[in-house]
Amino acid sequence: MGDLAAGATVDQYQLLDVIARSGMATIFRARDLENGHVVALKVPHLQYASDMVFHERFRREEEIGQRLDHPAVIKVFRPNQKSRLYLAMEHVDGELLRDRLRRERRLPVDTAVGLAIQIADALSYLHEHGVVHRDLKPENIMVTPDGRVKLIDFGIALDTTLRKMTWAGLSQTVGTPDYMAPEQVKGKRGDARSDLYSLGVILYEMLTGEPPFQGDNVYAAMRAKLQDDPTPPRRLRPEISPALEEIVLHALERDPGNRPESALELREALAHPESVVVTGRASRQRPKPKVPRWLRTLLGVGAALAAYGLLVWALSRAG
Repeated sequence: MGDLAAGATVDQYQLLDVIARSGMATIFRARDLENGHVVALKVPHLQYASDMVFHERFRREEEIGQRLDHPAVIKVFRPNQKSRLYLAMEHVDGELLRDRLRRERRLPVDTAVGLAIQIADALSYLHEHGVVHRDLKPENIMVTPDGRVKLIDFGIALDTTLRKMTWAGLSQTVGTPDYMAPEQVKGKRGDARSDLYSLGVILYEMLTGEPPFQGDNVYAAMRAKLQDDPTPPRRLRPEISPALEEIVLHALERDPGNRPESALELREALAHPESVVVTGRASRQRPKPKVPRWLRTLLGVGAALAAYGLLVWALSRAG
């Protein structure tokens, strides 16, 4: 069976048009012929649909989505029958947070905090139900015209209620470098506190217009995450309150044990900043050292070799 096009019918769904394309799948707007509702169908390209690891990842995303029910989490439906691999999801009018950040660079403080509260609320629900997203980033967050949030893409989520999969067996990487927690950079599986770190990165970017850790390449950025402290956000945007800066830096603590204990704690701090105790966390941030370009390049090469060694080790353990 070739790749599908608009106008085709898949089981109980008629494909209307293409919403988005990626390297691995096409997302169609479709109509459920049984009830007339408009849905979104995520259909993998055929070269991936036959891959065992991809198939398992896709199946895991479907299983997780079908058992979750929260207004800030994309809903995954259960078709009456399935003749091929796809996901049937609720259709959401809106845009990716990434697209909005590209357009506006940084958001009004109240808007950024409001979105972060909704994300934290969704994370609290996920964690209570044994799910860790592990790839929280602006590309996986939709925002509707009236400002509501929808978390999407649970392809590499960890579901503690299901059979565990190894790091190498699920994907060659868990997370996206800019938003990965330091423990994930080190090759660890990550847990609920890793999602809190990712939310801290997203909030930092919404407020300042840039991620807290950058580098000439992905490996330099990952090295900075393990060794450097982020620039306190008030230095980049003075109208940010000391309490909000405290909340952001608390979520970005390198040691997971020093982060908020739960998504609910982080949500409540964002919703009630007057209750936040400003500890002077920002004044303890070490300034970023000025490293010559040649040394940054050398460190980047070293980090690349280390990452390759970690991948080889993980693959050998999985085998």
